[in-house]
Amino acid sequence: MILVFGGTTEGRTAAKVLDESGATYYYSTRSDLQDIQLVHGQHVTGAMEVPDMIAFCQEHDIRLIVDAAHPFAINLHRNVVELAGQIGVPVIRYERIYPPHDEDFVWCKDYNDAISLLEAHGIHRLLALTGVNTIGPMQAYWQAHECWFRILNRDESLGKVQKAGFPVDHLVYYEEDDTAALIKQLCPQAIITKESGLSGGFDEKVITAREAGIQVFVVKRPEYPSTDGVIVKHVNGPHGLRRMVERLLPEFYPLHSGLTTGTCATAAAIAATRRLLTGEETACVPVVLPNGETIDVEVAYGDDYAAVFKQAGDDPDVTNGIEIRAHVEPGNHFEILGGEGVGRFTVLGFDFPPGEPAINKAPRQMMHDNIKENVSITISVPQGAEIARRTFNPRLGIEGGISIIGVSGIVKPFSEEAFVASIRKCMQVAKASGSDRVVINSGGKSERFVKALYPDLPQQAFVEYGNYIGDTLAIADELDIKNVTMGVMLGKAVKLAAGNLDTHSRHTTMDKEFVTGMLHEAGIDIDINDLTLARELWDRIPQERLQAFATVVINHCTRYCAPLLPNGYLTILLITDNGTIFKQQ
Repeated sequence: MILVFGGTTEGRTAAKVLDESGATYYYSTRSDLQDIQLVHGQHVTGAMEVPDMIAFCQEHDIRLIVDAAHPFAINLHRNVVELAGQIGVPVIRYERIYPPHDEDFVWCKDYNDAISLLEAHGIHRLLALTGVNTIGPMQAYWQAHECWFRILNRDESLGKVQKAGFPVDHLVYYEEDDTAALIKQLCPQAIITKESGLSGGFDEKVITAREAGIQVFVVKRPEYPSTDGVIVKHVNGPHGLRRMVERLLPEFYPLHSGLTTGTCATAAAIAATRRLLTGEETACVPVVLPNGETIDVEVAYGDDYAAVFKQAGDDPDVTNGIEIRAHVEPGNHFEILGGEGVGRFTVLGFDFPPGEPAINKAPRQMMHDNIKENVSITISVPQGAEIARRTFNPRLGIEGGISIIGVSGIVKPFSEEAFVASIRKCMQVAKASGSDRVVINSGGKSERFVKALYPDLPQQAFVEYGNYIGDTLAIADELDIKNVTMGVMLGKAVKLAAGNLDTHSRHTTMDKEFVTGMLHEAGIDIDINDLTLARELWDRIPQERLQAFATVVINHCTRYCAPLLPNGYLTILLITDNGTIFKQQ
């Protein structure tokens, strides 16, 4: 069992990651003020000291702790490490992502140091964005100077203000994106903020202050405590969290995640570049994923290359275990080349033109963002040509090897039972939210576009179906959900229109003959024999016929989907890659 200390953005993310397992866990917060939806977690509220923590962990057989609390929750962090030492369990510290330090800031070791530095810089009018709990530590400053504190307008916070004796007329209450207005209104000489990371709005605060031409004081985040014998592993994102849970408590997830070929290639390139520039050879290298988090990847070395052996986790992937190599040479600019076993694009419709190596846009960007040196990188896969024959690459127009792909950098394992169970729970939460409509989408991209049509719906009303459209609609009917909106993008829509209620690529591919029939039905006569991806149709169909085609596709989808919701009303929205939404006409 896992115990999470949350109450933060990272805590909410941790809950989502753990919910993917389908297993029970506990989520602890000091108060019940945080609004959080837990699918499989149990919310525990109330402050706990170390003896209380020990008793709770022993009662509930806690074998792993996730500390996702605020970086300045110093006492809690100490208690967590002490707890872990006493009961002998490991800790995962879920850190925030922190932007690079800027020497233009005045960095303060703690609040006593901040007071000394404020005095030394002659700051007599200060806007403090450090929160209500810092009013006490900064008492010596605000008693002698004019100082405003921004706090949350809560009874708990106002009670702390009253206890500290801070003047109420110098309080300002938090409103989103209000820093610029406060600076204009109060005209402080400086602001002081905590090194709160990206999720704490650090960048927004300091950028606003700089634009106003005032000084920025920053209180450094405290170091996480350490104790001999206690295992503490640091992560700073959802993928790293899941991978670390899989490592420390393998049985928690029924299936384990893996790495994309893009992440493997990036790690190999990082290692090869380091060896070229510094001579350093390390067993692991840090890789920044597209979402900004950092994970460690194991690497190996050959005579003139570095390599990663791909770990697909429990996803049935023919590339599992293959060696992906990177050879790096000095260059006049940054470039990525394809070597042995890396396929080449032979048709239009991909991110790059025919003739280019089949290294997709996201992995190329990952390599550029991680390396930032003028080097020439050649990616090769010794077994690539053989393995490619067992993939869809030849059918897609990629010849000579495998593709280096991956948008997120992580491979999530395929588990139909677990995924459908998660959908069912999310649909139950959506119904319980009281929303008069549930909006189902294939993923985050389509959800983002559709949300603009339903700005008043609660977050819980939006549910991802992945590829399981039929299962999701059947669950909606079982739960007696009357109004369902389904957002679908063209790649899945053309499969669904042909009657495939599970659109996973391992079960079905685009039927060009059927798509041609839909085009004719819409009065469109174009040749799609060379079509690689369904989304290319948006560029090939004449602008004036797009709605007619969309209507035909939606009608065919409705034919198969509406019967699954016999007692409700289904609205289908067809979404383009740029966010244009077509409705049935």
